[in-house]
Amino acid sequence: MYTEPHSNITFPCIKTQKESLITCKAYEADRSQPIEAEGAKSEVARKVKIGIYFATWWALNVVFNIYNKKVLNAFPYPWLTSTLSLACGSLIMLVSWATRIAEAPKTDFEFWKTLLPVAVAHTIGHVAATVSMSKVAVSFTHIIKSGEPAFSVLVSRLLLGETFPAGVYMSLIPIIGGCALAAVTELNFNMIGFMGAMISNLAFVFRNIFSKRGMKGKSVSGMNYYACLSILSLLILTPFAIAVEGPQMWAAGWQTAVSQIGPHFVWWVAAQSVFYHLYNQVSYMSLDEISPLTFSIGNTMKRISVIVSSIIIFHTPVQPSMLLELPLQSSEPSCIPRQSSDDAWSRQLRFIMM
Repeated sequence: MYTEPHSNITFPCIKTQKESLITCKAYEADRSQPIEAEGAKSEVARKVKIGIYFATWWALNVVFNIYNKKVLNAFPYPWLTSTLSLACGSLIMLVSWATRIAEAPKTDFEFWKTLLPVAVAHTIGHVAATVSMSKVAVSFTHIIKSGEPAFSVLVSRLLLGETFPAGVYMSLIPIIGGCALAAVTELNFNMIGFMGAMISNLAFVFRNIFSKRGMKGKSVSGMNYYACLSILSLLILTPFAIAVEGPQMWAAGWQTAVSQIGPHFVWWVAAQSVFYHLYNQVSYMSLDEISPLTFSIGNTMKRISVIVSSIIIFHTPVQPSMLLELPLQSSEPSCIPRQSSDDAWSRQLRFIMM
């Protein structure tokens, strides 16, 4: 008689606990579904954003190279052309900061001090690449410049003392072989153009190293960092451009170009200057979303698009060996960074722009 009411009392309690437990689990399961869906949507949106960055970066770079080559063909003064590119970008960013379209960076003397060696290397690399394209075909310059990762490994090993697995050094063979094959088979080979591309490779390797060191502990965004770099490079380059070429040569060359091309030449100069800044700006913006390895792959694919488009537009005569050179160059970013540490390659690949 005593046990029956006891079971009536305790059984509903156990049942209530079970029901409550089941209800709680079912509720949390329902709540997890929209959270997972939101995460998936966010990842898709991020990939779309990166894809837009890459497509815009490549398109702007192709347009820049086309107009840059048009200008250099009619106006063979690469020092002034390089100066105008930096001046245009500096002006765009100064106006953007003044009108608050973009937030101005907060810098100090130490920032500009660490930026100075980066700017020197950037100036040398930029001018050397422009000199190269004034002497040889765009496709040839970019094939030689695609060997930049090989310079990165060699400089890191010889000057910085960094070591890499044997596979890394073996992967340099197709890169160096592709550059050598391009130099031997180039129909319109020019030593100044070849050396300009090689000097540009070496200069940008040092710029990459100095950039990574200078960015440590800094809160400046990639876009503003490149803007400051352009301004300082412009100040460095201007006196050298005046000394090497000078206003008299520029005036005579400008008059000749306008008389031969017409008013379109002014548009070409403006376009190559604006697109130079825009493609660099977009590439730096993409660095906030991707890893150095992904950026390296995108940078090499960019070169392939520039090479192919320039051959089509300028009707550049090529040897059949060009079909072999392109896959040799396109293999470079995938075979090197996977063998080395991400930190080591961050120093090399974080700021490869040209």
